[in-house]
Amino acid sequence: MNSVADSSRIPELLESTLRDIGIPPRPVILDRISAEMRKEDPNFKQLALVIGSDVGLAAGLISLANSPYFGFRGRVRSVNEALMMLGLNVTSRAIAGLVFRQTFPVTPLLIRFWDSSASIARLSGWLAQHLKNTNIRAEDAYTFGLFRDCGIAVLIKRYAEYPAILKKANEESQLPFTAVEETAYPTNHAVVGCLLAQGWWLPEEICLAIRHHHEYPPSGQQNAAARNMIAIAQVAEHLFQQHTGLCETREWEKASKFCLDQLGLDPESLFQLYESSAEIATTEE
Repeated sequence: MNSVADSSRIPELLESTLRDIGIPPRPVILDRISAEMRKEDPNFKQLALVIGSDVGLAAGLISLANSPYFGFRGRVRSVNEALMMLGLNVTSRAIAGLVFRQTFPVTPLLIRFWDSSASIARLSGWLAQHLKNTNIRAEDAYTFGLFRDCGIAVLIKRYAEYPAILKKANEESQLPFTAVEETAYPTNHAVVGCLLAQGWWLPEEICLAIRHHHEYPPSGQQNAAARNMIAIAQVAEHLFQQHTGLCETREWEKASKFCLDQLGLDPESLFQLYESSAEIATTEE
């Protein structure tokens, strides 16, 4: 599959993958937010009531609105305030990420995965704001960073032995990450993640980027947005690793040339990013 799944095969692929792998179906709350977004006059009060009925979603949304990534003055204290500050588009993406996390069991491995994904997402959004030549909106970079590796969570839940495969893929310095996964399974986390993103109505360029994020450069005819999101998130992961020593992989060795060329970065500008990204990288939500 060299691009987002052929539209004529999406139902077939979704059906078989949902059955065999266990991709979570799109949550109803996303349908309600999407329906509200399409209205000429969205009812923020009603949406705040819907989100506020779930304590976890409400707390997560307020925490996100108060993070340094957004840089709002003052403190958001309610779901309604968070909705007004973030807007429906960012809110829908944030809720998607929070709901996705809720659908999985609480295990030490997944907790580390969620925390790393959230940090990489914040750094990705921050980079999109700082790298002016990418033409990537911060909310799109944030969403991609949040969902880039969502297929990993699905495979962890589905296969008891997957953590061992994940460790092997993280330590591989030559083969693509996904090639290691395919030695054990008939799929990989990029394909699974792409199908989940399509089923959850994420934008096409984000689905494309998820599908090809372990290819340097991405194959096929991806648009510039997908390529830039892949590069931004990989730089974000590298910054996160440098600041925390966590999320160790060999991906930067394989991806650095593509990322720096794609984003127009040199060693000096990368060093400047190391210094200026510290607060975003080490902030806990």
